[in-house]
Amino acid sequence: MTEHERRTGRDETEDERADRMWTDLLQEVRVAQMGVQILFGFLLTVVFTTKYDTLSGTDQTIYIVTVVLGATATGALIGPVSLHRLVSGRRIKQHAVQWASRLTLVGLLLLLATTACSLLLILRVATHDDYVPWLVTGVVLWYLLCWFVLPLWARHRHTE
Repeated sequence: MTEHERRTGRDETEDERADRMWTDLLQEVRVAQMGVQILFGFLLTVVFTTKYDTLSGTDQTIYIVTVVLGATATGALIGPVSLHRLVSGRRIKQHAVQWASRLTLVGLLLLLATTACSLLLILRVATHDDYVPWLVTGVVLWYLLCWFVLPLWARHRHTE
């Protein structure tokens, strides 16, 4: 057994590994893209409602920050597709996978921030109770647990 086979648990060349990792990454990005595009599309419509004019200055600022976060998350999560298209056939797939993976991670962090700000805005408008920041904090902690803590724990626990 070669060092590569021991490390990856697969009998594949570096190019085959890059192809597999690229396919896996694109499947993951599709899921995240769907979420961010739906959320971002919803956010874009809010400013055109009559309710927007009645929002406090703070809520309007939260809205603007949320829209910008949604736009940046969308850019980061669509970035891997553009990256693939522009470097396809250049025999740099291993590097493209690394950059696309980084863009996806940044996109997930921006999606988390967009979701948190959206939730903050919605709950502030729906209820003016002091527990809103605590609810949002709880949801953010849940996302961090599901998206980062558990995967990192599993990675640490089950790899050599």
